[in-house]
Amino acid sequence: MQRRIGRKLFGGALAACFALGAGAAVAEEVGKVGVDWVGNDIIVEAIKDPKVEGVTCHVSYFDRSVIDRLHKGNWFEDPSDSSISCRQTGPITIGDIDMSEGGEEVFKQGISLIWKKQVVNRIYDKKNETLIYLSHSRQVQDGSAKMSVTTVPLFGQSVVWTSGQPK
Repeated sequence: MQRRIGRKLFGGALAACFALGAGAAVAEEVGKVGVDWVGNDIIVEAIKDPKVEGVTCHVSYFDRSVIDRLHKGNWFEDPSDSSISCRQTGPITIGDIDMSEGGEEVFKQGISLIWKKQVVNRIYDKKNETLIYLSHSRQVQDGSAKMSVTTVPLFGQSVVWTSGQPK
């Protein structure tokens, strides 16, 4: 998910720079819907959680075209809007995940040239035996309240915990 800015505007060179900072998660584009005549698109990507085998998240976001950037300015930034849905797509094996209240960042991609990121955090709700995935944007200043949340319930599932199930 590290290559949003530059997809249409800057091409592969900038995308490669962003990809160098990528974590273990890899996004695969599975859908692309044109939304207007200037070439703006909604992209849908599938992302497997690198520490939770058997869970796949689908993230959608708006990808601005070159024409839109020329017309409206703000060349180096995409909107903060995104949507996420995560589901069990196989047997679940949970590795060494962060159990803190803030969880851990599992995916991130740039949505501006430098400062703005779209981030997905995973939080484990121990009481309800549920994995929570929160998609939001992170900025140096003027944080956004735009977010999306999805859950993967573990209750009643045959889940393998590589470090033992939390008590």
